[in-house]
Order: sequence, then C-alpha cells, then structure tokens
Amino acid sequence: MNVLLLSMPDSFEHMPTVAIRMPNGALSSLAGNVEPHHRVAVADLVLVQERVASTVERLVREREPDVVGLSVMTFQRRTARKLIGLVRALRPSARIVVGGYDPSLAPEAWTDPDSGVDFIVRGEGEATFAALLRALEDGGGWPGIGGLSWREGAGFHHNADRPVQRLASGSLRLPDRSARVLEGYTLLGRKVDVIETSRGCTFDCSFCSIIEMRGRNFHAYDFSRVLDDIRDAQAHGAESIFIVDDNVTLDVRRFAALCDAIVEAGLDGLDYFVQAMTSAIADHGETLAPKMRAAGFRYVFLGIENVLDEDLGFLKAAAKNAKHEGGRRAGNATQAAIDTLHRNGMYVVGGLIVGNPDDTPESIEANLRFARRYVDWPYIQHPTPYPRTPMTSDLAARGLIINDRLEEYDGTTAVVKTGRLEAEEIEFLRWRAERWMKLRHFPVALRHDPLFCLRHGPAMIAHTFRGSSWRYWLGLEGDREAFQRYREIRKAEREYV
Repeated sequence: MNVLLLSMPDSFEHMPTVAIRMPNGALSSLAGNVEPHHRVAVADLVLVQERVASTVERLVREREPDVVGLSVMTFQRRTARKLIGLVRALRPSARIVVGGYDPSLAPEAWTDPDSGVDFIVRGEGEATFAALLRALEDGGGWPGIGGLSWREGAGFHHNADRPVQRLASGSLRLPDRSARVLEGYTLLGRKVDVIETSRGCTFDCSFCSIIEMRGRNFHAYDFSRVLDDIRDAQAHGAESIFIVDDNVTLDVRRFAALCDAIVEAGLDGLDYFVQAMTSAIADHGETLAPKMRAAGFRYVFLGIENVLDEDLGFLKAAAKNAKHEGGRRAGNATQAAIDTLHRNGMYVVGGLIVGNPDDTPESIEANLRFARRYVDWPYIQHPTPYPRTPMTSDLAARGLIINDRLEEYDGTTAVVKTGRLEAEEIEFLRWRAERWMKLRHFPVALRHDPLFCLRHGPAMIAHTFRGSSWRYWLGLEGDREAFQRYREIRKAEREYV
C-alpha cells in the first residue's frame, strides 16, 4: 500500500523554524515497523510552513496514497482538520488515520462525522498501525486490533487499549529515516535528528500527559539498539542528536552507562541534547555530569517548573525537583543542578511554568529573576489545560480557563488566569522579560555555529523581537504596544493551511 504520514507544521514559540526544525521521530518509527512491501513517505510539514497546502497537494499527487496518517498535538488540531479536508478533496479514496497525543487523549474530538477520520491510533502506534495496514490489505479485521478506534457508519468503535511496548524485547525495528521526503532539519545550522533510549515516566506532574498516554511505567532499549539508532541518524547526515525520552534520568545509573557507551562506540563527536530532572542532576551530578560532557552533551533541558515551593505543590513537581542529602530531602535541587552542569561546560535550557492559580506579579517576577540570572536559554511556559491532565480538571473547577481556542494551547499563549492576574498580563510579563534573556545567549551560539549565526542572526533576532517597530526602538511607543503587535503577528502565523 502507498502510505503518506504527515506531522503538523505548527511550531512552538521557543523553537523558531529559522533556527530549529526537528523531525517527528514517531512517524519515522511507524515507517520502520510496517511490513517492508508498503511504500511509506514521511513529511514533516514544519519544514514547509510557508507552502503547506501546495506541498501536501504535490505529495498526494505523486504518492497516490491509500492511507494518510497525521500525528497531532492539541494545539495542532485545527490545522490537522484543515489538512484532512484538503486530502479528502484531493484523494477521496484514501483512508485517514490520526494518532499522537491529541487523538489518543481526546478521541471524542475526532469521531464526529465531519472530522473525515476513518481510524484513530491511540497510544504507542507502531504495532497498532502495522496491524491496521495488514487488515486494510485483507479487507477487514480491525475490530480485534488493540489501541485502535474505527468508524462504522455514523459511529465509532473503540477497541481495548494496547499494552505498552516492552522495549527491551527488541520487537521494534529502527526508524526508517529514508522514508522522509522533505529536507531541512536543523538546529542552529547543524543537521539534527532525534532518537529515543527509553519511554515512560513514573512521576505524576499535574501538567503532563505522559501518565494518561501510557500509564505509570518506564521501559528502556538495549544499548546496542540505541547505538545503532545513533549510527543510523549519523549516516543520514545528523550532526546533532536530540534525545526525546520522557525521562531518561529516571534511571541515573543507566544514563551514566549510556554516556560511557557513546564514548566507547566513538559517537561522542556529535552534539547531544537531552531533557533531565533537576533532582537527578543535583544528586548525582558530580559523577554523571562529567560523563555527559565527555559523551558530547551540550544543552540540557532542565524541568525546573518553578522556584517557589507553593507552585511546585500545584504542579505536583516537588519530588522531582528535590535535592537529597543522606537519603533525605534537603531543599530545592535547581541551583545545585544548574551549577553542576555549568561547571562541566554544558548549557541549561530552563523549563519554567508561570501563571499558576495563586501566582502574583511578585511570584512571577521571582521566577523571571531566577531565569535571568541562572539559565542560558529560557523555555518559560504557562499552565495549559491539555486533555485529561490533572491540571485541566483543577483549573476548570476553579473557573480559571478563559480561552477555548485550542490553536493557542501552545504553552506560550496564556489561556489561564490566576486569582490576581488576567491571562494577557501573565503572558505580557513573560514575553517582556524573555526576549532579552534569549538575546543574551546569542554570543554563545555565534561562537559554536558562526557561519549559521552570521547568515541567519538578523532573522533570529527579528523573530525574538517580533512586534517591535522602529517607533518602539526610538522610544516613541512602549512595551504594551509592541506586545499587542506581537500577538497579532502570532495569530497570523498560525494560519498554515
């Protein structure tokens, strides 16, 4: 069968496509785990944000897909539905399949007759999607496929959930990167790819969808498989690797051993980027951080979440941000984690969440002040009521959700107010501070990737300061005017189709 897999073009504010364009690793993994006679094309539409419709039209015309699959997050739902309408008009016979976080956690949003969807793949998709293609070739049989929802007439049937993959079993093959049909993946001018070494997390942070998506568990690949994945990414041109694990530092000993394995395999010449818990780095950093740096780790996304204990309580993130001494909690781990990474030559991407229910201007400023002083690149977001997260029911019960336009549920558009602040004011405070934090890191990027930064630096800075006119720079208008112009620009940018 001819299969076309699409990831959505909608991107995060903190990952401007002028500098960062990541592949969707899930789609490449789907492509690598179907039967080899299928002809699969993977198109990451983030690479063609300015020509989405024409690109999809071309791919449908050239590939003549029997099946079109779309990977969708909640803030991409509107774009996905537009693309489904386009595909339906171009290729009425194609079966439409949706998967990813939004269809998995909010399947009811995809079952109405107007959605154009034939099948929903819930949770991990490799085995479910491969079984669906077999069933389509055989002319039926999908009622028995775990993790699948399917349309029959005007209604939908939801099969039982599929158990999560036990990655150590070796049942999953490597992603098929050769299935990608668009080019231009980049991280500051270096070709980037993604790999995973494990899946799952056992923490219950209120803002996170992982537990609802796959339950409370942690499964890891064998190192030989991980190293083969890195080699395959490198063979396809990757110079930088982003490790997309849900929580790779959940098993610190394993992560340390992985760093050693990367060095022993001679794969330490790549730049590695990873997400980590502050507690793991603070408690084990003296031995772990040198191994990370030796393996080639450059940037570490730290899930700081918040520097105030009361906010960590609402976010249910206190445990993973606690420092331990002698087996007992000894305060917040953030400062120790950052200091350890900095001493070992790594940069900190600081993940913080401001605008929580009890936040005041002073508490938000405390987090912004911390970010200005200690983090190298800010990744500051606002509480966002994603489907089925504990946070969503809490915020709804308090009457704090003020915006149901899902295309704005991108993390940096404030859609929730606090007891003291309106949502727009929260977003303004973050926006006003964050621009200058990002500018401060530009010299570091320039030293590491000088040619790219000299060529694209003006565009990167222009993106960071969107909304700032010449009148603003001459002092003839203030931050408020520039912020309103930024919001209008951001609204226009969401019209990808």
